[in-house]
Amino acid sequence: QVQLVESGGGLVQAGGSLRLSCAASGRFAVTTTMGWFRQAPGKEREFVAGIGWSGGSTVYADSVKGRFTISRDNAKNTVILQMNSLKPEDTAVYVCAARFFDSVMTAPSAYAYWGQGTQVTVSS
Repeated sequence: QVQLVESGGGLVQAGGSLRLSCAASGRFAVTTTMGWFRQAPGKEREFVAGIGWSGGSTVYADSVKGRFTISRDNAKNTVILQMNSLKPEDTAVYVCAARFFDSVMTAPSAYAYWGQGTQVTVSS
């Protein structure tokens, strides 16, 4: 089993920044691909960003390209999502996910482990 715990959410004004962190424990391995998803009220869960085990492979949703950056510190079993130039439409619960394959996938069904999520609210 893998346990994932997110932190760093909060309330920010449009144009501001937030840094989300996902701490992994349990059977977490450096060969684990990590992803960030988000879900707004009344909407389906959507892929935000993902990173392969070496950190050399990253994938972003078109809606966040150029504004969000995903990174990982395998020594600390931590994945970071740096969010800049935030917009009101970025408001959602952000959830960290993990899969035991070294390939970034955008479908939620590809990820076996999920955190509880952290709320991000961007005011206009």
